[in-house]
Amino acid sequence: MRSAVTLDRRGVLLGGGALIVGFALRDAAAQPAPNGVKRPGSLAHTPYLDSWIRIDASGEITVLTGKAELGQGMKTAVLQVAAEELDVPMARLKLVTADTGLTANEGYTSGSHSMQDSGTAIRNAAAQARTLLIAQAAQRLGLSADQLRTDNGAVVAPDGTRLSYGELVAQDMLHVESAPTSTLKQTASFKVMGKPLQRVDIPAKVTGGAAYVQDMRPDGMLHARVVRPPSYGAQLTALDSAAVEAMPGVVKVVRNGNFIAVVANKEYQAIRAMIALAARSQWQENARLPAQADPRLLLTSLPAQDSIILNIADPAVTGAKTIAASYTRPYQAHGSIGPSCALAQFADGMMTVWSHTQGVFPDRQAIAEMLQLPPDKVRVIHVEGSGCYGHNGADDAAADAALIARELPGRPVRVQWMREQEHAWEPFGPAMLTQARASLDADGKIAAWTYEVWSNTHSMRPGGAGSLLAAQHKADPVAEPAPKPLPLPEGGGDRNAIPIYTFPNAVVTHHFVKQMPLRISALRSLGAYHNVFSIESFMDELALAAGTDPVAFRLRHLTDARGRDVIEKAADAFGWSRHDKLPAGRGRGFAFARYKNLAAYCAIAAEVEVNRDTGRARLARAVAAVDAGEIINPDGLTNQIEGGIIQSMSWTLYESVSHDATRITSIDWQSYPILRFNSVPDSIEVHLINRPGLPFLGAGETAQGPAAAAVGNAIANAIGRRLRDLPLTRQKIKDAIQV
Repeated sequence: MRSAVTLDRRGVLLGGGALIVGFALRDAAAQPAPNGVKRPGSLAHTPYLDSWIRIDASGEITVLTGKAELGQGMKTAVLQVAAEELDVPMARLKLVTADTGLTANEGYTSGSHSMQDSGTAIRNAAAQARTLLIAQAAQRLGLSADQLRTDNGAVVAPDGTRLSYGELVAQDMLHVESAPTSTLKQTASFKVMGKPLQRVDIPAKVTGGAAYVQDMRPDGMLHARVVRPPSYGAQLTALDSAAVEAMPGVVKVVRNGNFIAVVANKEYQAIRAMIALAARSQWQENARLPAQADPRLLLTSLPAQDSIILNIADPAVTGAKTIAASYTRPYQAHGSIGPSCALAQFADGMMTVWSHTQGVFPDRQAIAEMLQLPPDKVRVIHVEGSGCYGHNGADDAAADAALIARELPGRPVRVQWMREQEHAWEPFGPAMLTQARASLDADGKIAAWTYEVWSNTHSMRPGGAGSLLAAQHKADPVAEPAPKPLPLPEGGGDRNAIPIYTFPNAVVTHHFVKQMPLRISALRSLGAYHNVFSIESFMDELALAAGTDPVAFRLRHLTDARGRDVIEKAADAFGWSRHDKLPAGRGRGFAFARYKNLAAYCAIAAEVEVNRDTGRARLARAVAAVDAGEIINPDGLTNQIEGGIIQSMSWTLYESVSHDATRITSIDWQSYPILRFNSVPDSIEVHLINRPGLPFLGAGETAQGPAAAAVGNAIANAIGRRLRDLPLTRQKIKDAIQV
């Protein structure tokens, strides 16, 4: 039997060491400090310092995070905060990301929480480790702690005596619960934090190196392909696998109920066998999908659970003029450039899975339930995937690999989805409907605001096996769990539905639609994308009705000082107040939001060009201003805003899932178009407002909503007509121009 595969970059942690022995995790619930003060970030749930920072007798330092690198630059940022607080060069640090065998359980990497939670925990753990090392050195040298300093991995005395961290560590020194507060370095002394350092994950990605789970090729690996049912609910009625089993290189055909797969020695052999197996399978399909229709008709025809999430009333303030509008968003796909992939190996009763899941611990729980194994017999190790923000097919591919690997003990099995499988079977971002109504008083201010949002849940992520396709399709299927609304303040469909602006009268209602005609789950920013698009589009419509400049109109209704700062910064950098005359066919738009009303602030001014003959719209220029608290890596933060704007532009102008009564029909890049290189903006400027000493604010999803609304507002400005139904395709724009 072959031994289990271990990734080299993880293997460094498998040996002994002064601060590794006795390591333990406590990740069930928040652990209050003795005085009752909540520990910062994820230390609240996993308080032991050696859950985050480990130092061995040789001086080797390992940083651990339960969050995963998804392309957001998290690896670089957490290394920067650790290097800063420990006073060591980044190059000397080793990093381990989400791994159920080694790291803290930080749940999902989602909601722009990586730095807010994990980065905060690592910074404080590193600072407290530095304090403990200084205290140890003070005891050895007979000096007071305030006489010592740290430099390049050592504690230094006034006479120049240096004690390396390796010399100072003692057994279990860091296996202590963290204090609720830390002595953090001051901004003026920073050497690493706040610097635009090159991201550590980029070189392999741009040089063709082994960067992704798709690139893994361990010794003895087998290739597997799954034959998916042709549609939701299809039942396998016949399968003739004999000819496929005899094909060159085929090792095994796996059938478990409606789950069928083929395993081969080489990848192309597996692909050929998959095609042959699909041709020899017969399915009973049912027309169970609704007609491709306006989301207004679909969502309002389904029963909803209604909740009033904001209710403010001041009877003394009344409006004189009322306008109303409604906005829609279709089902949208993640459209990951690389289809989902996973590796699994079942050896000595232990299932090890390498996956680009966003939640290794929830995925472990789901896979263990599916295989009926104890959770401690399943290990899930995160490896980056080539393209995903949100719940795409990653968890399903991991389940596929595990179910197949169980049939071939000892051999690592690689499952690679095909493009049409990714597009047809991944969970989509839910369709949404919003309705807004507002009254303006005699001075042109908003006197009353009413807003309603209809949406499915925005997360069906694993935790239970029922969220996995393989578990749903096997002979003893696991039922899909009942969908639930995600609670505020972060929310799901109602994320950012409560406006950040101040209104004397306001009612916001969330209509949670439980029934899900299409398979859905989390797509980057969840409901915030559409809610911000709706609110910020409506703010422009109200500004026009009030005869007020859109930027000035927003500032009239905003008391949040940091929000006002980003609006003014974006407007000034764009040159908004100059009212420059734009060329024919061009328009400008503005939008603003604070993500989830508790994370980063973002304002975007956009200039869009519209071809009036074809209806084609293109974002020509965008200027953004962002406040994400204290900045760790300005270049990494800028990357996130630039990428968010481009992704949002693609959603806003192009993307929509299509289907007939039985099947998903948008199964390739022709039927599901995305932004192409020739439509990328001419320029994107990102202006960062640093807040030294203030908490990190999640910024990975802060640009999507404002970018959509800024583009929509600019199109309305260019053509003189408002479009409210996403995506704002060239046909919709052309039709509006011709009215």
